[in-house]
Amino acid sequence: MTVTPHSPAEAERGPVKRGAVEHLAGRLARTGGAARLRVLPFPSQVELRLDDEDADCFGPRVGQFLDCGMPAPGTATGEGDPHILWAGPGWYLIVDRPDRAPGILAGLHDALGGDCGGTCGSAVDVSAARTVLELSGPSAGDVLRHGCALDLHPRVFGPRRCAQTQLAQAQVMLHRTAPDEYRIFVRFSYADYLTRWLLDAMTEYLPA
Repeated sequence: MTVTPHSPAEAERGPVKRGAVEHLAGRLARTGGAARLRVLPFPSQVELRLDDEDADCFGPRVGQFLDCGMPAPGTATGEGDPHILWAGPGWYLIVDRPDRAPGILAGLHDALGGDCGGTCGSAVDVSAARTVLELSGPSAGDVLRHGCALDLHPRVFGPRRCAQTQLAQAQVMLHRTAPDEYRIFVRFSYADYLTRWLLDAMTEYLPA
């Protein structure tokens, strides 16, 4: 979310970004040990849509631009940033460091046009639409199981797996980035609710 500055000093610096759960920073800072929760600071997120018939044309082009292959269903690709999450048939979420969305959009515009005729898909900056939480630690999976119906066993949902699911009745994108680390993409309007729910679910796993 972007807030318009009001003071002359703020106006000179430009718009100030405000996170959805900044007011919970103190509680987040007290997590750790078996389970740690933090907010990733404003990662770039670009939503990509394409028709099935355009995939053969589009895939190699976007892969060359991002240096990252297109993911198979239920998976994520990429080493670090950028990386791509499969969100559904013909639906992808490209995630990168903060303030990279304009460059990604420009590159995708070129990749989607080209000589394959017209436009092969659409790309939209959705960075402000979701808050990204990172839950880590040896008990991270146990915390999620309190409110998520997915089978999180490593043989089923290991690193580089992702899925759209419900967590505590909130719609999320869940991405397992490491054996004991998950990223949770949640709509901005649900971020406060879900963060509070996670903090409560973590209580038994936190240091005394």
